[in-house]
Amino acid sequence: MATAADKSDGEKSRSIERHIGREVRRQRTRLQMTLADLAQATGLSPGMVSKIENGQISPSLSTLTGLASALNLPLSTFFRSFEESRDVSYVPAGRGLEIDRRGTRAGHIYQLLGHMIRSSVSVEPYLITLTEHSEMFTEFQHEGVEFIYMLEGEVTYRHGDRSFRLGPGDSLFFDAIAPHGPAELLSKPARYLSIIASPGDA
Repeated sequence: MATAADKSDGEKSRSIERHIGREVRRQRTRLQMTLADLAQATGLSPGMVSKIENGQISPSLSTLTGLASALNLPLSTFFRSFEESRDVSYVPAGRGLEIDRRGTRAGHIYQLLGHMIRSSVSVEPYLITLTEHSEMFTEFQHEGVEFIYMLEGEVTYRHGDRSFRLGPGDSLFFDAIAPHGPAELLSKPARYLSIIASPGDA
């Protein structure tokens, strides 16, 4: 029975195969070579080259070496851009995922604006909205640091034993292990970006 790890490894393998195939095709067309030209230069059949370019098979090291030689490239070219790729997260306006966090029960609306699949640092960007129905709460505590940037409205925001009046354009950056949170809603609704960074799992 296939485990989740087996499935993940299989998906990664297929992803690499597709990436290599796209890179082979890109380099071939860059040199204005036809599929038949590349097949002849490598000693492979046109059908085999087609399958490689479409990510349908996993080429052996000797096959990749032959392709690299025919395309006058170092072997690492087929892998470099795959290894250099980075996660990206796009959220259209108004489509942030509503998340249930500690402040949710106090009427604080959290919209997650992005996430990373793998990272040594966990970064969570939120759009937080406070309305007349929101309760003030100044005892949030968690690992890492937090950055707040006010977009709309005004709040008194407490960190430890200090209070800050925040309006549009104001920002606050702090150690999140100290008790913190909005103490008073001065102008409503209040909306601000909250970016939390803490050690990740990877």
